[in-house]
Amino acid sequence: MIELRDLTKVYREGDRDRVVFRDVTCRIDAGEVVVLMGPSGTGKSTLLNLVSGIDLPTSGDVRVNGTSTTSLSERDRTVFRRNHIGFVFQFFNLIPTLTVEENLLLPLELSRRVGPTDHERARSLLERVGLADRSGTYPDRLSGGEQQRVAIARALVHEPQIVLADEPTGNLDTDTGRRVLALMDELVRGSGRTMLVVTHSPELVTLADRVFDLRDGRLEERSS
Repeated sequence: MIELRDLTKVYREGDRDRVVFRDVTCRIDAGEVVVLMGPSGTGKSTLLNLVSGIDLPTSGDVRVNGTSTTSLSERDRTVFRRNHIGFVFQFFNLIPTLTVEENLLLPLELSRRVGPTDHERARSLLERVGLADRSGTYPDRLSGGEQQRVAIARALVHEPQIVLADEPTGNLDTDTGRRVLALMDELVRGSGRTMLVVTHSPELVTLADRVFDLRDGRLEERSS
């Protein structure tokens, strides 16, 4: 489902080059839950951006379900991302002027007209995350855990093949974070989707099929 081939990312900082990582190669199969760990500043979020096509590598190739996203135009990468990838962020990224249901429907509105079946799917997801009675509520009326549950539902509403999560529990207390992780695992595994998660949380390691460490520009898989 996700294949990284000899991926290198270098940023220019002043008169020097900063190598984030070099020659990273990795394959993630359909239906796997993979956790990416490592110290801050090692490029974990950058790697997510490359997988999603938000950013491009300095060299190498990214393939998502057989499509080389690095060879697509910026517009085509955007369309591909909207259709095939769902995102869960640390700070939820909900639109404050939209209700919970409107936030869920936003990925669909960006891609196409929203029909009755889309509204039904959004309401079904809200029920599954335990927020069926909050569809007309605005995000500032929700707790952090509730906002993240909305964000998870939003990431899944357009039925993506891949879910990318960047520190999904980093802004939650420990107990709420555990509940959110269990919910993510249930919803993603239950639908057979592939998930790549950047985290510092050891709790997530127990849910992963595989765990990789990114440090010193190298990606290393932990032995089971």
